[in-house]
Amino acid sequence: MRNRVWRARGRPKGNHPPRSDAGALEYLVKLSIKNQIDATEFFNAFVHAWENGEAMCRGLTIQSRTRKNERCIFLITKDHIVVAQFPIVEKILKDPNPLDRFGYLHENVKRVSEMKYRKTPKTGLVHVKDLKVGMKGVSLRAWVIDISRPKLVLTRLKEYALLATATLSDKDSTIKVPLWNQRIHSISVNDKVQIDNARVTMFRGEKQLRIGRNSKLKVIESNSSHAEASTIECTVN
Repeated sequence: MRNRVWRARGRPKGNHPPRSDAGALEYLVKLSIKNQIDATEFFNAFVHAWENGEAMCRGLTIQSRTRKNERCIFLITKDHIVVAQFPIVEKILKDPNPLDRFGYLHENVKRVSEMKYRKTPKTGLVHVKDLKVGMKGVSLRAWVIDISRPKLVLTRLKEYALLATATLSDKDSTIKVPLWNQRIHSISVNDKVQIDNARVTMFRGEKQLRIGRNSKLKVIESNSSHAEASTIECTVN
């Protein structure tokens, strides 16, 4: 008798974790792919943090925060910036390797996530009007037409920081760019700037251009208050 091929929707028949448990594993695999870490190595770091309170894995810090109802809540940070926080059932952490045991989960999530986190192909400079939410590796040139007054805000790490928002324009399109702490005074109104390797996000229903650790902000034409153009490394919270 031939083996049946599973064609129905959902998970194939067999030994699988409950949906809530699978959700935690799916998210763990997605984070491993996004940060270019082997999923098994990443999972083992969570186990180490669960047993010892904290673990390091390829630049990420994993902390075991609280335990309740046989679940452990983990906080993942990178350079003191929160990456994620989510619970994992402790029985999963006791499993020698649930990712191998539930191979279908690992492979399916890996395939979908690799497509999601694939960088936008580099095609040179783009115009503000062509920016779409989700784009990565963006490069553009624009004029700084406004910078909001800096304000003190409480970050997700419960630390205070200065935040201002620059508005950039090229021709008839504009977009806002968050600037943190010392970055606020790196550019001025009427400067022409070039931004490389940025990403486009949505915040409170409005598109924003986010400058990350590996992004660059270059003043290519300064106003009278700048003696010369400068290039800086920018970090967002």
